[in-house]
Parts: sequence; C-alpha cells; structure tokens
Amino acid sequence: MVQIRKLALLSEQSFSEAGHRAEHPVTRAVALIAIVNPFARYFVRELEDLVDAGAALAERVGPELLKLLRGPPVAYGKGAIVGSAGELEHGHAVLHPRLGKPLRAAIGGGAALMPSAVKLGPPGASLDLPLGHKDDAWSRPHFDTITVSLGDAPRPDEILVAIALSDGGRLLQRIGEGPPR
Repeated sequence: MVQIRKLALLSEQSFSEAGHRAEHPVTRAVALIAIVNPFARYFVRELEDLVDAGAALAERVGPELLKLLRGPPVAYGKGAIVGSAGELEHGHAVLHPRLGKPLRAAIGGGAALMPSAVKLGPPGASLDLPLGHKDDAWSRPHFDTITVSLGDAPRPDEILVAIALSDGGRLLQRIGEGPPR
C-alpha cells in the first residue's frame, strides 16, 4: 500500500500572454504527491508495489483535479522526481503500467498516450511536466509543459509524483492544427 507523506494541489489559470488577452482562459491543475519509496537504497527486480501505487494515486487525485478545472479536461500529463536513494526505474514503475487507466476513468476517456517525464532530484527540485491532448497525440496546440516543485520533496527515500490536467492548450497558440479547445 502506498504511503503518502504530502499531497499538494495546484490550480493555475492563464488569462493573457504577451500583452494579449485570450478568448478563453486556460486552467491547468496539478497534484503533487510525495510518497515513500519502499525500494530506496536497494535493488529489487519486482516493482509491483510501485506499479500498484501509480494506479492508487491516480484514482485518489483524479476527481480532485477535475474539480479544479473550469472546463472539461482536454490535456493531461504525468511525471516523477525520484529521491537520491532511489532509481529512475522506480519513477517509471509508478507512472507507466497502471496510472493511466484510473485517471482516464475519472476524466471520461483519453485515447492518446499520456506524456511523461522522470528524473532524479533533491528536495525542491523542479520538473517540467509535459502535457498533451488526451485524444490526439499530434495536436500541436496542446503540446505544453507546466513547471512544478514541492519545497521539501522528494526526500532521498521518496518519489514525488505529479499528475496534471488542463482544460485547454497553449493560451494563444498559432501553429498547427488540432482539435478544438
């Protein structure tokens, strides 16, 4: 069972860019979850506990992220920063095998792969969390990132997991075609 030390929810609303007001504001919502890494400081072959943790975390925060959006979710992303006593594979185990299914269930679908990023880092490290359209991986207006961090995470024996939703693409995008907002 996943041990959560800290959970932070962030809601960011963008109204203008480069001095131009957007027709529709864009809201991005992120859950930052500091969890204990049960495999910190030693190598194990089976990472099933972390795989299960990813699904449990998405199920826990998906509904909360939805409440932070102003419109229906159209983009998503996920990421992790692994503390120094862990390894990159620990972050990938949380994110990839099972995290997507419960998040897609919470938002009512999502045909595209969820973009992701994993890195090692100290407490307070930032992560450029990639976002992409939930149904069309090639929707250029939805290629985006949000930079996130949590001041005291990850500690060496933790993983900071980030899950994001957005109700729009880049605020004033002007390149490429894509699904409507």
